[in-house]
Amino acid sequence: MMRRETQRLILLLLPAGILFSAFFLIPMAELFLIGGAGKDGWAAYAAILTNANYFNSLLATLGVAVLTTIVTLIISGISGVFLQRHKFRGNGALVAMLTFPLAFPGVVIGFMVIMLAGRQGLIGAVSEALIGDKIVFAYSLTGLFMGYVYFSIPRTILTVMAAAEKLDPKLEEAARSLGASPFRVVLDVIIPGLKPAFISAGAICFATAVGAFGTAFTLAARINVLPMVIYTEFTLAANITMAAALSFVLGAVTWIVLALARTAAGGTVAAAG
Repeated sequence: MMRRETQRLILLLLPAGILFSAFFLIPMAELFLIGGAGKDGWAAYAAILTNANYFNSLLATLGVAVLTTIVTLIISGISGVFLQRHKFRGNGALVAMLTFPLAFPGVVIGFMVIMLAGRQGLIGAVSEALIGDKIVFAYSLTGLFMGYVYFSIPRTILTVMAAAEKLDPKLEEAARSLGASPFRVVLDVIIPGLKPAFISAGAICFATAVGAFGTAFTLAARINVLPMVIYTEFTLAANITMAAALSFVLGAVTWIVLALARTAAGGTVAAAG
């Protein structure tokens, strides 16, 4: 009986194992081998720390991703809890508008940032009319950050709303009855209750911002983030081995963050897409 159950379990897991090997293990192993096959050998993997251009691009990538994650969680946390607990006319339409960017690829998000904060954008036109100087920041890390936040909020707010629905209002009532201020209720009851959702959504937000390419490519005038460096090494410099090494490092960093978040959140982190 036990043997039959083991065989059945193997048969059920076999398709997933084949897909995981074909689309993850084998490509990652090939990428790792290509990265060490160049003239620099396995030292190519250390270049991301020893080469100033690669290292600065890594810092910029991680910095933008961390800031995007923090800001997105703050906005989505406040908005998600409010929208879940306050049903009003137009609530559904507002949620639909906040989640509408799910339909946009990164390139479209980049174009929207340009239309807002580019050379001919709305912010530039308004600032020129008010102060006589055109404010343009679409083609910088600030513009990329704006695009990533806009891109990440829909993915985060839905997770927060689903978690907020499961919070027990009696715990908050008990805290208030014991004299807790609204701030302490949020700090001691609501945030701990939403912690798994915050960790899960934050991990996905971070991983998406680290690896996103379309938005950076659209705004790439002065943006030196790792996905753009990989693209440049692969297409313009034809340095395939270095592109492979940088890609493997970027994937490894993202995987580590997701693995740590899965552990902290109790295994609720989905794969980044």
